[in-house]
Amino acid sequence: MKEIAVFQHVWWERPGIYFRQAAERCHVKLKIVKVWRDRIPGLSSVDGLIILGGGPNVDQEDEFPFLRHEKEVIRGWLERDKPCLGICLGHQLLAEALGGRIGPNFCHSIGFVNGHLTVEGRKHPVFQGIDVTFPLFKWHGYGVIPPVPTHLQILATSAECQVEAFTVEDRPHIVGVQFDNHAAAPGDVRDWLGKDSAWLHSVAGNNFDPQQVYLQAKKHEKITRHHFQHFFENFIKMTA
Repeated sequence: MKEIAVFQHVWWERPGIYFRQAAERCHVKLKIVKVWRDRIPGLSSVDGLIILGGGPNVDQEDEFPFLRHEKEVIRGWLERDKPCLGICLGHQLLAEALGGRIGPNFCHSIGFVNGHLTVEGRKHPVFQGIDVTFPLFKWHGYGVIPPVPTHLQILATSAECQVEAFTVEDRPHIVGVQFDNHAAAPGDVRDWLGKDSAWLHSVAGNNFDPQQVYLQAKKHEKITRHHFQHFFENFIKMTA
């Protein structure tokens, strides 16, 4: 059985329902590391690393001191050239470690938008079995700021974020995705809407309608589950 380390940054933002279902289907053991409270252990025994999202921004090391050590661990992991998947904040931490620039996105992207695979994305192994245009579950205000370094390839984009996914040239086992499709199940979306309501209303204002986001999750449930299952299986294949 393969074992994947999962860095979690916020107590309620755990691996989502689709994530846990896909791990079980692939016979993968998840080693959850709660980086905001626990020292990151040695990772020599794991087959891959997945870095989840969370409330901190990459430049808030003073407010969230654990980010300093986490960044060191990520850089060390990349030096070992081991499989790594960054999601949302994890995507940004990964991009920063690879020389990318992180900052406020041109808009807060919350809810569901259509993502589009680039030419490189259509060829990349992690997106095999996934439609060229597919729904993304979004929950962020920061992003990877273009232009990206030349060794990074943009795999997916959307109207709300130019860099929705990237990889490293000649290192396909290193992938970052800005979207949170691992938690796009209606139950997870409802949980996020409640747990992160203060942030949502601070950035989206009183016109934000949580019910509409939940209804979108219901509408896209079948396809987002199908796509994430393929996505996760494809990533795990690269940990061989």
